[in-house]
Amino acid sequence: MPAPVGPVAIPAEPPKPPPAPMPPMTPVSFEALPGWQQDDLRQAWPAYLSSCRVLAKKPQWTAPCAAGASVDVNDGAAMRRHFETYFVPNQMRMPDGADTGLITGYYEPMLRGSRQRGGAFQTPLYRVPDDLITVDLASAYPSLKNMRLRGRLVGKTVVPYSTRAEIERAPLRGKELVWVDDPVEAFFLEVQGSGRVRLEDSGETVRIAFADQNGHPYKVIGRWLVEQGQLPADGVSAQSIKAWIAANPARRQELLNVNPSYIFFREERLPDPNVGPKGALGVPLTPERSVAVDPTQVPLGAPLFLSTTHPADGAPIQRLMLAQDTGGAIRGAVRADFFFGFGGNAAEYAGRMKQRGNVWVLLPK
Repeated sequence: MPAPVGPVAIPAEPPKPPPAPMPPMTPVSFEALPGWQQDDLRQAWPAYLSSCRVLAKKPQWTAPCAAGASVDVNDGAAMRRHFETYFVPNQMRMPDGADTGLITGYYEPMLRGSRQRGGAFQTPLYRVPDDLITVDLASAYPSLKNMRLRGRLVGKTVVPYSTRAEIERAPLRGKELVWVDDPVEAFFLEVQGSGRVRLEDSGETVRIAFADQNGHPYKVIGRWLVEQGQLPADGVSAQSIKAWIAANPARRQELLNVNPSYIFFREERLPDPNVGPKGALGVPLTPERSVAVDPTQVPLGAPLFLSTTHPADGAPIQRLMLAQDTGGAIRGAVRADFFFGFGGNAAEYAGRMKQRGNVWVLLPK
């Protein structure tokens, strides 16, 4: 009688190697840009010239920027020829090959404030603390371009700087820039990066601009509300977050502390209220023609073509933009934050902007 046969072991197939990441940029023709021929480039031209004031110092940008200086500012056709002559569009893709990403919005808010603490004005906006240390890592490690380490010295050791919760518990006495009347609006001012404050004690309006950050990563408080079952995933906006806080005032600081990142500001004069705040490139932002990008993926200052939809009615937005700013939440190749400008409509649209879109970066030939 033959011996019983046990189960036969089948050798497992070796694991398949992960697919190679897709290149972040794929050159295409201008004909591939939806709406390229219809865009009124005259609206983007001043922003392009602003970028050139910075980029013209770099060899690859010298020729296009020099040529752009002689283009008639009223001739949209000449502007189109300029870009088609000097630039190549590159479609941006994620490592998995996806060419569609998240397009959000931001704006320049207006807050009510005072030079002195008192009455309703109990929330400080802080200057950069004296003990905040910023180390540019690229100076020692060129591969870490655009990366900075922030912290403070304890003895001879650099330790992480205080989180939002820690700053709230131990205020930065003497570093108050101004006092404002709404802690929620102060938080959203940090999200926007800059804004204006109407000073009730003097009657003047000043611009409060980004100066530095505490080094902790930006965390999205809307995502936390979704994870906690407080808001539906498709119902998160600045407006819905503010409504939740109004309905749950005792949990306000708990929610805000979810984001450990903290922004410090500087004051700037506001000689012309029609000129936007300066972005990371160092030039004023142009409403609906400037975007914030991830500078590790998109060269700061570069023109890019954006195809997305408007948050109000879903109408197509297909236009040339300029990558003139950055943001803590803006990460990835197919990612942009659309600057809507100043005022009520800008606040409404920016708060609701959470659209899908495609991005093409225009690089010099």
